[in-house]
Amino acid sequence: MERLDLELAPEYVAALDRIARAEDVRRGQAIRDAIRRDLKRREKAKTPVRADERLVAPLRALLAEDFAYARDWSDLQSRLAAKGYRLQEAGGGLALHALDGRRLCKGSELGYGCALLVRTFGAPVPGHAHRAAAARAFSPRAARGPGSPRAGARSPSPR
Repeated sequence: MERLDLELAPEYVAALDRIARAEDVRRGQAIRDAIRRDLKRREKAKTPVRADERLVAPLRALLAEDFAYARDWSDLQSRLAAKGYRLQEAGGGLALHALDGRRLCKGSELGYGCALLVRTFGAPVPGHAHRAAAARAFSPRAARGPGSPRAGARSPSPR
């Protein structure tokens, strides 16, 4: 083991002493245990899967009309497929994939998260394993949230 000198505020030293007494170990062991737990937690932590904004911005512009004018889930998937994309289940939400299977970004990064689309289409995502997302989207609290980008009158758009 390597020896380290440590300077701590008095309140941290007092807290360490309380922990050491409660766990019946020396102060140094309490510190080693805390460091070990923190390092293990950091190793297990998932890194956020965020798409590069330089990729997302052009996709957002390219697909905006498709999201805005799709009548239902099937229509949306058809519109996206015509441009080489599809929405797929990703955890509790949706992710945009190229038709070759490459994951590009989350639906929410495009401005169309799963809950928003569920409310917009009035139906859960077909085949989505997480039905709780649909239930939350239809809850009265969600209905009071920000309005859909479809608010107001709109005219149908050709495909």
